[in-house]
Amino acid sequence: MTAQAQEIVRAHLAGANEQTELTDDQRSLYRQRIKERLQARDAVMVAHYYTDPEIQALAEETGGCVADSLEMARFGRDHPASTLIVAGVRFMGETAKILSPEKRVFMPTLEATCSLDIGCPEDEFAAFCDQHPDRTVVVYANTSAAVKARADWVVTSSIAVELIEYLDQRNEKILWAPDKHLGNYVRSKTGADVLCWDGACIVHEEFKAQGLEDLKAAYPGSAVLVHPESPASVVEMADVVGSTSQLIKAAQDMDNQTFIVATDKGIFYKMQQLAPHKTFVEAPTAGSGAACRSCAHCPWMAMNGLENTLAVLEDDNGCGQEIFVDPTLAAKAMKPLDRMLEFGARLKP
Repeated sequence: MTAQAQEIVRAHLAGANEQTELTDDQRSLYRQRIKERLQARDAVMVAHYYTDPEIQALAEETGGCVADSLEMARFGRDHPASTLIVAGVRFMGETAKILSPEKRVFMPTLEATCSLDIGCPEDEFAAFCDQHPDRTVVVYANTSAAVKARADWVVTSSIAVELIEYLDQRNEKILWAPDKHLGNYVRSKTGADVLCWDGACIVHEEFKAQGLEDLKAAYPGSAVLVHPESPASVVEMADVVGSTSQLIKAAQDMDNQTFIVATDKGIFYKMQQLAPHKTFVEAPTAGSGAACRSCAHCPWMAMNGLENTLAVLEDDNGCGQEIFVDPTLAAKAMKPLDRMLEFGARLKP
């Protein structure tokens, strides 16, 4: 990540509001009131795997979904509810609004952003694209609506390798943004001509190969599961590299009883739910500067709590936490998003 992007991330983290610690009785009350308000508002919750386990459980119990960003986008678009509550980070809310313009889309807080999104400003990215007009522009879902609108394709980590293979077979050169680690990973897997924007996730960039090697020695027979936003030295040590949904499936399907997991620890909720007799261990991190606050949990994902979720549902205007996307921009961003969804659907067995 560039020094400028790191400074922007640092400023955002400094202003981030911590969630209030609730008692058991308060949590129970909030959960019940949220369930009632979801029904009254004709609303459904979609939550990312990295949100707090309590938020994930609530989404499942109320007929919503817990998923990666690709499945969240599909679910919100296809669900009959007139209102979506998106528990995740801002680009997920924007994507939901782009795909469902007729629905009202709220987030527990619009302050929940993403270092990849922050580190890829619209104007700078447009200038980068203008310098390389011969390249097909592929952007990760973790970007703003404006950056998506400039792209030919949007992609998630669950279909990144397959999409770049497809484009490479068509002899297309790729301009990839914003995550350089994922871009380098798909380049190494496909051999494609991939030019990367210099961006990184503050959570995944903190995983360290030496610490992972030491942890493997402490857990003989363990398997290492790594998200491809991690540095190459960590990816090289993985038994499985994949998106959140792919790592969860590996935890279910593999014979190993212990897994060292190099991604946000919020994923443990679903892993433990689907593989209750297995053991999951956080991969080691080593922070520096602002990033050390993240450790193995995204500070913005942590901003999705019971209190702000209920507040949004109890106020007709969602306490000002409604997602709006300019219709002209949304129409442009819809094209690469639709391509992503259609391509992803073709990959499904």
